[in-house]
Amino acid sequence: MKITYHEADDILLIEFSTLPIVRDESVNWNINVGYTVEGLGELTILEARQCGFYPFEIERVQAAA
Repeated sequence: MKITYHEADDILLIEFSTLPIVRDESVNWNINVGYTVEGLGELTILEARQCGFYPFEIERVQAAA
């Protein structure tokens, strides 16, 4: 997984796969989902900071032993 934030444009790109995107779907005006032949490939969020998606916290949860 690769996360890139483009500050000048306020765009957050989250890449889940390096496979080519074969289909795009807009969830709403600022969120786009790109699919590969195997499933979810990437998420693109426009105006990420303005909409509260960036910065974000990632919390690691450990499984119970």
